[in-house]
Amino acid sequence: MHQGAYLVGVAGGSGSGKTTLVRALCAALPAGMVCRVSQDDYYYPKADQFIDPNGKVNFDLPTAVDLDGLARDLRTLVSGDSIFKKEYTFNNDAKEPKLIELRPAPVLLVEGLFVLHHEPIRELFDLRIFIDASEGAQLDRRLKRDSMERGYGTEDILYQWTNHVLPAYRNYLMPHRHLCDLHVVNESGFDRGVKVLRDHLMQMAGTVEPIDIDKL
Repeated sequence: MHQGAYLVGVAGGSGSGKTTLVRALCAALPAGMVCRVSQDDYYYPKADQFIDPNGKVNFDLPTAVDLDGLARDLRTLVSGDSIFKKEYTFNNDAKEPKLIELRPAPVLLVEGLFVLHHEPIRELFDLRIFIDASEGAQLDRRLKRDSMERGYGTEDILYQWTNHVLPAYRNYLMPHRHLCDLHVVNESGFDRGVKVLRDHLMQMAGTVEPIDIDKL
């Protein structure tokens, strides 16, 4: 465990529920206990992204994200200093990106597609969580999310899923699944998992007495 902070990495495929889990944990824990860090805020500009053979931008590659910058900022937070980042607006020109201040906290929750693939980030974590969801469930959630929140058409969503998202999931996430300490299944929800994680994080932050498993 790092002095002054407990680092938790949350990985999983697109639509597995990473952001939902992290938000639920933040809501369940006392104010000021958690600093939430999203890999999404480290995407390089669209103009710097890889173009696939069909002329489509591929955001589902480790090279699409400033992972070294994320690792550097995590070390800064662990050292007790705040950082400032512009939020990622998923290339929505109509949305003005906000300036985000990330402050040190007893627990750092870090979520993203490639946080396990990138070794300098992976080795910082005290706890590694993988969210398991079937590919069908992930696709259903992505169809709903990307159409409602990001304004993508169904044809574009399915193209990205087949040509970018699934290959990324299989090439850059699944090879690291076995390195995780905890697997949370999210086919229809994970309320029980949130409770277990909340209790664990409060214990690691020193806010509750250790749980005697034998007495449960």
